[in-house]
Amino acid sequence: MARLHPRLLEALNLLPQDKPVHLLTRHSVRELAKNGFADYRLPLTPEGIDMAREWGSQLARPVDAFFSSPVGRCVNTAKAMAEGARKAGLLETIPEITTDTTLVEPGCYVEDLNQVGPTFLKMGAFKFLNQHLQQPFEGMLSPAEGRAKLARYLSEREPAPGHLNVHVTHDTILAVLVAELHGHRRITEDDWPWMMEGLWLWFSGGQLHWVWRGDHGHRALGD
Repeated sequence: MARLHPRLLEALNLLPQDKPVHLLTRHSVRELAKNGFADYRLPLTPEGIDMAREWGSQLARPVDAFFSSPVGRCVNTAKAMAEGARKAGLLETIPEITTDTTLVEPGCYVEDLNQVGPTFLKMGAFKFLNQHLQQPFEGMLSPAEGRAKLARYLSEREPAPGHLNVHVTHDTILAVLVAELHGHRRITEDDWPWMMEGLWLWFSGGQLHWVWRGDHGHRALGD
């Protein structure tokens, strides 16, 4: 039985009540990949839909908007979360899900897909991302540049103070972003985002704040 990461819920108590907050989350449980690569066509399982709906009902603050990678399992995660949030009274009506290519894996980091795509397929996601953290590939933004791009993306989509915007993305984007925020140049299997696991982010005092697995961190926006 799939479940949320055990430290995801406790993050709700660490979020500022008066700030606009973003949740950048991996999609929910999908069908298993047969060849080791998560084809964009792989859909959510019924269990994944139920888990996303349940998590949406527990977000504990009003939700202004849902954004998503255009990949179907991400869009359907956002829809299920919105249904759960609506049932819990966090939404008046279920909004249209806005898709954005910034959230597609490895999306915000790629400048030339033709240049890096074959390498990604050859190496596999885990090995590829670890090498990228240590020595960025040609045709990709560095981890720091990708983080800055994501920060700009979020700052242009701020919800109201005390409210939340949800952005559904993929494990590869989350894994690199979390590693870069913590100053890590290598990730292990324990670092890999769970299905439906998310990173909470907000801006305050010229800094980007985040909560990941119950731990609060911050960095100056100019870093």
